[in-house]
Amino acid sequence: MSHNKNRFLIGFDRYVQLDWCAAALEVATGVKTVEQAKEEIAIVLTGIDSRRKTFDILKRLWISPLPAYSNFVERGIELFKQQGQSSVAPLNWGCAMVTYPFFGHTSEITGRLIAMQGDCSIKEIQRRMAEIYGDRESVSRAVSRVLQSQENWGVLERVENGKRLIRKQAMSIGNETVALWLIEAALRFQGKAIAAATLPTLSVLYPFSFDQSLAYIVSKSPMLELRSEGANQQFVALRGVI
Repeated sequence: MSHNKNRFLIGFDRYVQLDWCAAALEVATGVKTVEQAKEEIAIVLTGIDSRRKTFDILKRLWISPLPAYSNFVERGIELFKQQGQSSVAPLNWGCAMVTYPFFGHTSEITGRLIAMQGDCSIKEIQRRMAEIYGDRESVSRAVSRVLQSQENWGVLERVENGKRLIRKQAMSIGNETVALWLIEAALRFQGKAIAAATLPTLSVLYPFSFDQSLAYIVSKSPMLELRSEGANQQFVALRGVI
């Protein structure tokens, strides 16, 4: 859950390319070695310290996950084995927002602003993140790095000379298991049940669209459950979590 002692740590404070995320997944599946993944990063990043810190983010995502999320991460790795490169963006999005709530909060604010306004400025996002994490230069810089990473991942585009951000065409999630895993990621990030009706438009999952009836596929999930509250209100929750 995001409501733990690590909630207000930044963690994700580097520019992380999607192909580096894919390399980390390939290390986790045994296709690549750690050294090969590091070599890919070194092509772009010249500084030894910068390479190390960037690899540390990737390692925490897929190679040495936090014990609390190890089962969730392992299931993500299995999905990568089944779905291949097309799953890299959604899998890394889900894993990043669970492992690094800072990434999740940045995404949630970005998605909410774009839904309301059609676009948003980086400064708007930084301002709102400062309200959560404190008005520090490190927070402002990390927000920029997260957004720069998301741009590389193909979900954001800079307009007006780079001053504003718009969402690129939504990535359609056609696979039921990937969709359920992303919903589980959102629940783990939020730390509480989510109204079923809001699932298709969750701000934290703003880059994605879902082909399926999410309430229907949730009803088939071993990890998630539907709960009814009131006359017509249904909530999705992690199974076994109060």
